[in-house]
Amino acid sequence: MKSVVCEAPGKLRLGFRPIPTAAGDDVLLRVRRIGVCGTDMHIFRGTQPFLAYPRVMGHELSGEVVTAPASSGLVPGDEVFVMPYLSCGACVACRKGKTNCCTRIQVLGVHRDGGMAEYLAVPAQFVLKTEGISLDDAAMLEFLAIGMHAVRRGAVAAGQRVLVVGAGPIGVAVALFASLKGAQVTVLDARADRLGFCKDVLHVAHIVTAGAGDAEALAAVTGGDFFDAVFDATGNIKAMERGLDFVAHGGTYVLVSIVPERISFADPEFHKRETTLLGSRNATVDDFRDVLAAMKAGLVPTRAMNTHRTTLDEFVDALPRWMDPASGVIKAIVEV
Repeated sequence: MKSVVCEAPGKLRLGFRPIPTAAGDDVLLRVRRIGVCGTDMHIFRGTQPFLAYPRVMGHELSGEVVTAPASSGLVPGDEVFVMPYLSCGACVACRKGKTNCCTRIQVLGVHRDGGMAEYLAVPAQFVLKTEGISLDDAAMLEFLAIGMHAVRRGAVAAGQRVLVVGAGPIGVAVALFASLKGAQVTVLDARADRLGFCKDVLHVAHIVTAGAGDAEALAAVTGGDFFDAVFDATGNIKAMERGLDFVAHGGTYVLVSIVPERISFADPEFHKRETTLLGSRNATVDDFRDVLAAMKAGLVPTRAMNTHRTTLDEFVDALPRWMDPASGVIKAIVEV
């Protein structure tokens, strides 16, 4: 089968490897769509903290069942998506239902080879039916579920003022689901195209361009109170450290993005707000199901989000182009 391997930072190769064997409770999946996300770009750059090379990327996956265990409820030909966070089910986190931060988690495309290939074997418990949504939409469930999980972590409620810093795919997902919760959402980003998408497609309440005068603009939209919940989705350490400045007294700061370095805050600023600081990692099966329900209800503008696409054969050339901000990528999909 064809497969794309990231052999080292900056080096992708299209090659061939054996079709995997579906052993035990595995489903053999014919991969049809692969979403490309910031994690893949971090892997290509060499800035993903949980990864060793070489690695087959790809964790936003949909496709068709080739073979499946009889007990799985799946049959050949079923259209499915993959929940790519392979959890152990037994550790302290899993026992609490927090499979998204399992102590032994294996994320497809990060800790183990993923789905940037024609076939993939995955334990059946992580393969779910699409329930009628398209394969394109199913390949977008994962990044949207990360946004859904972050909004759940931040306990966003109707009427709250919410700031999303960073309007890449994850920030877009956070802004969407915070808006659907009835929050008044403001998005802060340096790129006019991303802010325009949030305003025109997501209909967020306010957009603010990052840079000189942004703090004053954010104060103005909140009457000087700042925000009940701030979500960082930048992957930028300076932005993550600065985001605390925009949290209202008594507010919550949710770090959705991750960087390899340490981050720090001025303790007096953190304490005087009585800030609630939260990390948000991956998503749970409930988050996936909630996103699927929102898609089926027509609440997710997936066509507008899918701005770019290519084939597996052309991905090696496409990824470096998509990493240029001028390309304007929101969500790219690879057809297999």
